[in-house]
Amino acid sequence: MSVRLHRGGKFRGWLGRRLGGDVELGDRAWRRIVHTFGVVILLYYVVPPGYFVVITTEELVLLLLAVLLVMEGCRHLLGWELPMIRPVEERRVASFVYFGVGLVAAVLLFPEPVAVVVVIGTATLDPLVGELRGSPRYARYYPGVPVALYAGIAVTVFAVLTDWSVVEVIVLAAAGALVAIAAEAPNDRWIDDDLAMTIVPGLLLWALVVFWP
Repeated sequence: MSVRLHRGGKFRGWLGRRLGGDVELGDRAWRRIVHTFGVVILLYYVVPPGYFVVITTEELVLLLLAVLLVMEGCRHLLGWELPMIRPVEERRVASFVYFGVGLVAAVLLFPEPVAVVVVIGTATLDPLVGELRGSPRYARYYPGVPVALYAGIAVTVFAVLTDWSVVEVIVLAAAGALVAIAAEAPNDRWIDDDLAMTIVPGLLLWALVVFWP
């Protein structure tokens, strides 16, 4: 059974025109905007235990991920039409699935300060990196600006959520920023940058936190 979960790009076409372009520009802009919504998963740390009564917060997060996986399975097996699927994703797993897996893994597996950094970093800076790398006008700001912004996010989060020393905060922030932006760069068919940019720096920061001398 074919199901279409979009309106044929009407909103994205309107958005593209508002931005001075066409539906392709609107599609790209909307993908960037939706990508930043990934920070919503950080509500995981805000919702009190037992808030949902019949389901734990961990189970809810996993249930939402399961919904994404089912939708992706239906797209490939039943021909469901989902919005914002790029041509390169038609015959492979879509980026939103990788992103969902990365976000859920981050909040369930990493220490809170590390998870907050990698979630905010990927959700907000991956769209920026995509714009910088795809623009001849702004390409000169890559990778310097994303690395600096990621480091700034990490310093702020670590300063607020931990009692680490200034040296520890700076070293961890710099290491996470460099690795995160480097992990985003490779263009692999099967390992999406959304997943790599979340998990790779997360593993590095987690290891440094655990084994710091």
